[in-house]
Amino acid sequence: MNWISAHPLPERASIGIGVVCQGEERNSHRCLSWRGEGVIMRNVWKFALGLVMGLGILAGNTSAQFRNGSQPTELNIPRVSQRGTVSQRIGLTDITITYHRPEVGGREIWGKTVPLGKVWRAGANENTTITFSDDVSVEGKPLAAGTYGLHTIPDKDQWTIIFSKNSTSWGSFSYDEKEDALRVSVKPHAAEAFEVLTYVFDDVKPDSAAATLRWEKLAVPFRISADVKTVVLKSVKNELRSVGGFSWAGYDEAAQWCLDNNYELEQALKWEDTSIQNEERFENLETKSRILDALGRKEESAKLLSKAFDKASAIQLYSYARGLQRSGNAKRAFELYPQVPKKDANHWISHLALARVSSNAGDFPTAAKEMTQAISGAPDATKPFLQPLLKRLEAKDDINK
Repeated sequence: MNWISAHPLPERASIGIGVVCQGEERNSHRCLSWRGEGVIMRNVWKFALGLVMGLGILAGNTSAQFRNGSQPTELNIPRVSQRGTVSQRIGLTDITITYHRPEVGGREIWGKTVPLGKVWRAGANENTTITFSDDVSVEGKPLAAGTYGLHTIPDKDQWTIIFSKNSTSWGSFSYDEKEDALRVSVKPHAAEAFEVLTYVFDDVKPDSAAATLRWEKLAVPFRISADVKTVVLKSVKNELRSVGGFSWAGYDEAAQWCLDNNYELEQALKWEDTSIQNEERFENLETKSRILDALGRKEESAKLLSKAFDKASAIQLYSYARGLQRSGNAKRAFELYPQVPKKDANHWISHLALARVSSNAGDFPTAAKEMTQAISGAPDATKPFLQPLLKRLEAKDDINK
């Protein structure tokens, strides 16, 4: 088994005190005592290492954690390679990389500080780890949800990315190929310089993202994909067993998500029926009409939509018509706008609907009158959005364009 540190240094053994010191960070050492040795042994080693540093035997390592060249083993003290985390959500799947960030510091990195063809922790100090909240695919290969130790085998034209079931070790020193959960091969490429090792998520898409290691002038991306629909459907079913399932809205939202994604429409229809059983409203009747339409049940869809309009308030009917207008179905929108005042003739939204109808017909004086009444009755927070429309009408500018 080959392993290397983030800043490889030759292993140094103490003189008869059962301790090994391995490279941890740039120009530093960490003293690891064998199991069973006590604090005295570690202190002796720290003193011995400091003495060695003082004699110049480890010349060039003067930027270690402490001035004598040692690293803390008992206390939580800031490290040269600081800890970092980066996260990305794909759909509902969370991906988090936790790592330590060595600096280039004027060194030659690839092929020297980080040898080629050997296992590297892809960071510094403890295992670099990557956590998936759900099952994913990496470079097209399946990987179960969980936390993995992230290792790499760098090479000039191709890198191996390793996901180890062991995520709690120090670096790659105890890496065991038998614990691999997955290996994938990826292509590195030249990139802008990064002084400090950095992980980022590039090329984020609805169902995938490229996790990219960037250090020195190299970038190493590996694409992570999630089965968003499957994950969301599972999550929705679980949420409906809790508070989300105690009202009409939860089932309506579940059905709308399925409809928007053209996914599990029969299940969506069942959920919408449950929503309607909980409380029959314009919203869930309208959603069910669209589900029926998507299932090819056009006649049932039309009848249900008519029933939904009967249930609609003035604001609901205006909002529905406005949505049609924005989506390009102006003809149907202007068939519905005149129906809004029949719901509540004195509501400010009814005057807004009539202003749109009059503006569309070129009757700007009537449209301006209706808009003035709309502004008078509208909530204070809404008035600033209506006042520019009134100015346009006064200038004989159609507000529907």
